[in-house]
Amino acid sequence: MFDRRLVQYFDWWLLLLTLVIAAIGLALIYSSVNAGEASLPSKTHLRQASWLGIGMLVMVLSFCFSFKKLDRWSPFVYTVCIGLLIAVLLAGKTVGGSTRWLDLGLFVLQPSEPAKIGVILIMAHYFAKKVRPGGMGFRELVWPLVLSIVPFGLIWMQPDLGTGLLIILITGSMALFAKIERRTFLILLVAGVIIVPLGWFIIEDYQRTRILMLFAPESDPRGAGYHILQSKIAVGSGMIYGKGFMEGTQNILSFLPEQHTDFIFSVLAEEWGFAGSAGLLILFFLLVSFGLNIAHGCRDDFGTILAFGITSMIFWQSVINIGMVIGLIPVVGMPLPLVSYGGSSVITSLLGIGILLNISMRRFVKD
Repeated sequence: MFDRRLVQYFDWWLLLLTLVIAAIGLALIYSSVNAGEASLPSKTHLRQASWLGIGMLVMVLSFCFSFKKLDRWSPFVYTVCIGLLIAVLLAGKTVGGSTRWLDLGLFVLQPSEPAKIGVILIMAHYFAKKVRPGGMGFRELVWPLVLSIVPFGLIWMQPDLGTGLLIILITGSMALFAKIERRTFLILLVAGVIIVPLGWFIIEDYQRTRILMLFAPESDPRGAGYHILQSKIAVGSGMIYGKGFMEGTQNILSFLPEQHTDFIFSVLAEEWGFAGSAGLLILFFLLVSFGLNIAHGCRDDFGTILAFGITSMIFWQSVINIGMVIGLIPVVGMPLPLVSYGGSSVITSLLGIGILLNISMRRFVKD
């Protein structure tokens, strides 16, 4: 028998907000690709529209069953994601020096995107069983560390340090949310302060250069500093209200790099200025707020931690992308959720939001 509470607790505002952000992304991709002249939708624009349609279908399917089943499926999902990451290293498609894609015939998959959902599921599965008033100690944190280091290492080898660090940020956020003993937290914090600087000697030369360019992009304006400089010029030239839809000169003159993927926020800032940029930031703030509200309202430990994990994924990914565009974070390959061009990213984001809607619909279910 159908439970009417499923409709009663469905978060229609979250669904509407998702559709609005996706529509903005579609409009920005059209503008970034057509660059100043109105014409029929390009192949890039049509592909994004198709992926959004597929993503919407995946989103609907993801809330047609109880999220409690994901608790049982999480080890399997995580294992499949790790298998896909290994397959990329063995037989992946290389573009621009990076091997991040797996050609599956009908479509090309970027396994690092669904791997984020896989890590969130396995972490929620583990932390839900370890929740206690005093918090987790070192022993309880060893297994989550291993489960996050494995995908981090495989993604780093592609190489894709940005997504790898995102995995670590999501895991750390979920661990803090589940609660860590104060003494354990302080020791881990001190250890992190000591260990993180050692990463400078491990990362590749081009990654060190990107970090240095964050502080002095003018030292190599046509090389390593080009992306940051052109992006900051585009953002700054938008002023308060921008130059208008499809009127961004940085985009029209092809000065803006990766304008429809990683740097799509620059297109928004140039065309719609501070007002448009602030508007999109408010929409993302609301998206994160709705996600946290769903986590707060859920009566099930697994559902609460899962909702928080998905929300932290959207939060950190948005912060890293926008921070990169305005010159606060080194340039990394990080798409803006629901906005940047890319099938794997869009479908993963919509899958995550579908799981949030699933938890919202069944928030009345007790643990």
